[in-house]
Amino acid sequence: MIAFTDKTFFITGAGGGIARATALLTARHGANLALADIDLQALASLKEEILGIAPGAQISLHQLDVADAQACRQAADACARAHGGIDHLIHSAGIYPEKRVAEMTEEEWRRLMAINLDGTFHICQAVIAYLREDSSIVNLASLAAQRGSYAHAHYAAAKGAVISFSRSLALELAPKTRVNAVSPGIIATPMTRELLASKGPMLLQNTPLGRLGTAEEVAGSIAFLCSPLASFITGETLQVNGGLYIN
Repeated sequence: MIAFTDKTFFITGAGGGIARATALLTARHGANLALADIDLQALASLKEEILGIAPGAQISLHQLDVADAQACRQAADACARAHGGIDHLIHSAGIYPEKRVAEMTEEEWRRLMAINLDGTFHICQAVIAYLREDSSIVNLASLAAQRGSYAHAHYAAAKGAVISFSRSLALELAPKTRVNAVSPGIIATPMTRELLASKGPMLLQNTPLGRLGTAEEVAGSIAFLCSPLASFITGETLQVNGGLYIN
């Protein structure tokens, strides 16, 4: 049984599908939550939902644009002041725009890197001073990091860098803090709606398990990596894609 009683999870992009599912799952197992997102309304809605299933959870809300380094430092400090420290960072904030390289502007490239890659650096750096013993970081990567992704080269490049960054950070923060990444495949969330509309049948045909993944299934993998069950795992990237990676 996984238990997160008295553990504080700092979750970025918490209004999104996978991060939202992670917040709900960890709250059910006793966690306290610092929820960060650029959309405060989404956070307020999530807080109500969490308190409906875990009335005793301590929850703080933080409006955050991870592309802003100072905002990340302020959010990490506010989280630590509200909860006394940070046990687990789940970094999920990101965007998934579609654009082929031949048509991509430098501004579009830079914007994605600022959020998906620079944001990973900003938030991970910001929490280091507040991480407790036996803490962990889980960064959301993507199957695109290993396979590439048509019309999402900037996204794939950023997620590939997130994996390498996570491995390097695992070396720097050991043994106090474990750092891993989760690499989801095609998960039924708002972020993948357009992709599924255009390529859903082909992707399902190439997925050995023959179906889409759910946000809850990815959340379970994240919770595992934060739990004592994964106490000897660091620097790894966990594939959660129904076998699409190997096919």
